[in-house]
Amino acid sequence: MVDLDTIVSLCKRRGFIFQSSEIYGGLGSAWDYGPLGVEFKNNVKQLWWRDNVQLRDDMVGLDAAISMHPKVWEASGHVASFADPFTGCAECGRHYRADQIFEFLWNSRWVRAILKVLEGPAAKKNEWVAIQHWALSDGQKLAPNLPLARGASPPAGATTKYPFEGPDDRRFRHFLEILAEPRAPGTMGIPCPNCGGVRMSAPKPASLMLETFLGPVKETATMTYLRPETAQGIFVNFDNVLQASRKKLPFGIAQIGKAFRNEITPGNFTFRTREFEQMEIEYFVMPGTDEEWHQRWIEERFAWYQRYGIQKENIRLREHASDELAFYAKRCVDIEYLFPMGWSELEGIANRTDYDLKQHSEFSGKMLEYFDEESKQRVVPYVIEPSAGADRSALAFLVDAYHEEEVRGKKRVVLKFHPEVAPIKIAILPLLKKNSKIVETAKRVCADLRKRWFAVYDDTASIGRLYRRQDEVGTPFCVTVDVQTVGDEKGPADGKVTIRDRNSMEQIRVPVPNLEAIMADLIEGKWAEVAKTCPRQAASSLLA
Repeated sequence: MVDLDTIVSLCKRRGFIFQSSEIYGGLGSAWDYGPLGVEFKNNVKQLWWRDNVQLRDDMVGLDAAISMHPKVWEASGHVASFADPFTGCAECGRHYRADQIFEFLWNSRWVRAILKVLEGPAAKKNEWVAIQHWALSDGQKLAPNLPLARGASPPAGATTKYPFEGPDDRRFRHFLEILAEPRAPGTMGIPCPNCGGVRMSAPKPASLMLETFLGPVKETATMTYLRPETAQGIFVNFDNVLQASRKKLPFGIAQIGKAFRNEITPGNFTFRTREFEQMEIEYFVMPGTDEEWHQRWIEERFAWYQRYGIQKENIRLREHASDELAFYAKRCVDIEYLFPMGWSELEGIANRTDYDLKQHSEFSGKMLEYFDEESKQRVVPYVIEPSAGADRSALAFLVDAYHEEEVRGKKRVVLKFHPEVAPIKIAILPLLKKNSKIVETAKRVCADLRKRWFAVYDDTASIGRLYRRQDEVGTPFCVTVDVQTVGDEKGPADGKVTIRDRNSMEQIRVPVPNLEAIMADLIEGKWAEVAKTCPRQAASSLLA
């Protein structure tokens, strides 16, 4: 698995994602999508919209406002209860989600360093002597406020009970408590993931809602919130959509849009940010059919990621335990992806019952119901909610596509995107940029292909370098125009170009008039079939 630093570096170098406001030192957890990143993320969103809205008879779309009436958030329960427990270190000032503190500790630099010490030969003789030796050397840089790094001695008779199986292992948590001794009153009794300090405050709730004011003068303006989710815009428009579309149950409303949460510990690149984009569906069903529809959506959404390139060993389903469920949820299943920082939520599919429609009916005075023609009764539909993040989905596709391999003794970095996900579909490359016939033909081919796909023309390096550059940004196909295409004094033009496949680096020769039809087949994944009908070209003739 590639590490996150490698992905961040590639994203900046190749124009996928930049740190926001970087010339001013950046803004924490804010990211800008660059020229390739915006194409890539748009492809993810467009595929989601096409497959979930445009190709289904039972779905319609919506684009609700970010700013909504403040009572919306009272009705939804966000104002009263949308909060996370947080803890803060009194020594370094860092704050963390209290319910994730052991995960932060498990992945912290100084804990990882201690675990390496425990695996080494010195620890086999005496674990605590080895740890204490580390604390008084490297530990003073990595965890300067850890008691051992300040010269404290480990408690007499203490044992580490190593190895640990992960952040939830009771032995690991007990080990952290030993490192934090003596425990200060009113603290969590564990060290800080950042500095090792032991003055971690007892957990307190922190609202995730971001307030804003609508009006020219703050004192008289209307206070509302930047929406923390797109779902409520769908619920309050339920009757509008029902009357306008004349849909019958079951049917769904889909929306893609920005949401905002005042996260305590944003991080891991674009995985957790305060401003993010959601892709959500609220699927309305008759009560009693909700469990069947919930299972259908779980299976459909799980298959969708694999359809566009996510490897099956890197994705899984996780059922929420009863103590994890929101009080109104009947069932919830997460689709998790194996990100560089471990298994984490990619999408949640929840059975929200009839809670939301009933709440908005009560608070607004407007009954949000469905009239069933068969039974001649009014019912409040149950809701199945597949909720995905556009940013997390894009990050998962990016991480999963990253590959390193050795070709002719050199490292080759390639993003093996599914063709429909790739930001650039085709790169048109002239073999000789000083040959006007080759350049004119290449630009004409590019202009023709651009009418259907996002294609680019590039003549800024040798052909071998151009291939590697396109490999690194995930372009599935390169089309090379050479001397043979246009002809010269040594021979007539054959009117053919070379198509190179990114994954296999195989090359085939095809007539220019047939290029568009052939590219359509290739983007649908039919390289093997097309290659059988076209002459192959040795990779040595045009550097792979």
